[in-house]
Amino acid sequence: MVRSIEWNNGRVLILDQNRLPFEITYIECTDYMMVAEAIKNLSIRGAPAIGIAAAMGIALAAQEIETDDYDLFIERLQPVFDTMLKTRPTAVNIRWAVERIRSVLLANRYRKISELKDMLIAEAIMIREEDIEVNRNIGRFGADLILDGFRVLTHCNAGALATGGYGTATAPIFVAAEQGKRLHVYVDETRPVLQGARLTSWELLQAGIPVTLIPDNAAGALMKRGEIDIIIVGTDRTVRNGDVANKIGTYSLAVLAKENNIPFYVAAPLSSIDLSISTGEEIPIEERDPSEVTCIRGRLLSGDKQEIGLVQIAPDGVKAKNYAFDVTPARYITGIITERGIFKPSAIKDIK
Repeated sequence: MVRSIEWNNGRVLILDQNRLPFEITYIECTDYMMVAEAIKNLSIRGAPAIGIAAAMGIALAAQEIETDDYDLFIERLQPVFDTMLKTRPTAVNIRWAVERIRSVLLANRYRKISELKDMLIAEAIMIREEDIEVNRNIGRFGADLILDGFRVLTHCNAGALATGGYGTATAPIFVAAEQGKRLHVYVDETRPVLQGARLTSWELLQAGIPVTLIPDNAAGALMKRGEIDIIIVGTDRTVRNGDVANKIGTYSLAVLAKENNIPFYVAAPLSSIDLSISTGEEIPIEERDPSEVTCIRGRLLSGDKQEIGLVQIAPDGVKAKNYAFDVTPARYITGIITERGIFKPSAIKDIK
C-alpha cells in the first residue's frame, strides 16, 4: 500500500497527490515551509495525513534551531506552530498534532535540546504508526456493516492517501474484501478537485476491489434506483453534538440517503473529534481559490507528449464560490465508526 508521507534521513517525503493518478512523484521537504506549502496546495491532504505532516514539519524545523536554552527553543518553534495551524483551518488534526508535540516538549522541558529534537522525530513517526493501527481498527468495526454483495458509496478520498495508511472510510471496504465478501464500490468524482476520481478510484483499482466512478450529481439517482446499500464517508472534524464537517457534497449525500432509507456512516478516528466545539455551526469552513472551480486538473494529450496541468472550463471573468467543506447535521448520520467501536452521533461527547 502506498504511503502518503515518510520520514527519511532527516527529510520529509510527501507523495504529491496533485500528480496522481498519472505519476507517482515524491516531494522531498528539507524545511518546514515546504511541508506547510504541500499541505496548503493539497500535495498532501486528508485530516489524519495533514496532522502527521504538521508533526513531521515541526520536527524538521526543530533540527535547525541552534540553542541550548529551552525557553528560546520553544520561542523559535512558535512561528512553526502558527504556520502549520494556518494551513488548513477546517481539519482539527493539525491542531491535535501541534498540541501533542507541545505536550511532549512540556513534559520533557528539563532534557537536553538534542534529546528533545530526537523525541520530536520519534513522536511524529509514532503519530503515523498509531494512525495506521487506528485505521485498521476502524476497518474491523466497519466491515461488520458491509454484508456480502453490498454496493458501497463513498465520497472524496478517505483512503490510505488521506492517512498514515489503510484509510478511514475505505478501511471497512478493505477489511470486508479481505474477509472474502463480494462488494462493489461507487466513488463520487468529488468536484472541484476530483479526489474521488483521481485518488479513491486509483487506490481501489490498486487493491483489486471492483469500483465504478460516478458524477457527483448521479448519486441520488443511483440511490433511488436501489443501487446503493450503504454510504461510508470520512470526516475532517466531528464536534460535541455529532455534527460532521467533511468534503463539500457530503451534506447532500446524507440528505439523499435519509430520503432513500440508506444507512449513512462516518469513519472518524478520535483524533478528528473536537469536543471544544458544541455544534457544526461553529466549525470554520475553508474557502479555497476560485480557480479550482473554473479549471480542472488532468492529463493533457498533445501527440505523443503528455503533461499534467489545468484546463479552464468556465468563461473568463465568471465568479466562483469554492467552499472546501460542508457540515452534515447529526440527525442525518446513522452511526460514527471509530477505533473504539460504532457510536450514535449523540454518544460522541462521551467516548473521549
